[in-house]
Amino acid sequence: MGILGGTFDPVHNAHLAIAKTAMQKLGLDRMRWIPTGKPGYRKPPVASAKDRLAMLAFALEDEPRYEIDRRELEASASPYTVDTLKALRREHPKDEFYLLLGGDQYASLRRWRQPAEVARLARIAVFTRPGYDVAPGGDAIVVPMAPLAVSASDIRARAARGEPLDALVPRAVANYIVEHRLYR
Repeated sequence: MGILGGTFDPVHNAHLAIAKTAMQKLGLDRMRWIPTGKPGYRKPPVASAKDRLAMLAFALEDEPRYEIDRRELEASASPYTVDTLKALRREHPKDEFYLLLGGDQYASLRRWRQPAEVARLARIAVFTRPGYDVAPGGDAIVVPMAPLAVSASDIRARAARGEPLDALVPRAVANYIVEHRLYR
């Protein structure tokens, strides 16, 4: 099982490319998308949990192997990946987990809560991002993929200016952002 977490504020084409590449290169059976509620490492999301879930559902609707896991959006949820992985391990004791990280997240992994336990609970699969080189070896699998220069902050800025988003997010997500006047 692949695990892809993030604020998904909004979900974009680079997220989808990472998931598709991971499914193919790592031989995954399914992908669990886990939107975070209150990240301890960055500013809180701009869009509401309801809006982020709706955009995620639109983005994933054509892929039956993708699942949305809402656990980190609960009011009492821990913001720590290690706690989510422990809960997943209890629920799926026989599954092999692959935690998908961008090069930027991987660079900060040592500062996470219980990074050794995170690595014990899930194999770390790292994807390159512009500006972050990832050396092969060590405790991570480097998954080759051409980095996509797409960022949620850029998408939010474009949405605020009323610019088209179709090249950056799935069409249904772009429509949702416009219809609900998100990021304005």
